Amino acid sequence: QVQLVESGGGLVQPGGSLRLSCQASGLTLSTYTTSWYRQAPGKMRELVGHITSIDAVTFYLNSVKGRFTISRDKAKNTVYLHMNNLNADDTATYFCNARHSTYEFWGQGTQVTVSS
Repeated sequence: QVQLVESGGGLVQPGGSLRLSCQASGLTLSTYTTSWYRQAPGKMRELVGHITSIDAVTFYLNSVKGRFTISRDKAKNTVYLHMNNLNADDTATYFCNARHSTYEFWGQGTQVTVSS
């Protein structure tokens, strides 16, 4: 059974940092393009960024470039989203997505709230 489990969310002050984790079981995450999405209340889900499977190329949403970084730990079968200089617009539920060919899996999400 494939599972993606996100963790690391929470309440953080503006300008703070968080590291989200997406740990996989039942699949080898490095063979999937792994993406982070987020969805704020009343808004559509948007792609924050991804890391490709073979060559680990990363892509980021313009509004998070220079603040967010995606990395991968093959030994832990985990992909991370490092978030720095957070602001209120980053408040959302963050979801992990793994995709390969016709296979696609989602995690349950982790809440990030940026507030003073």
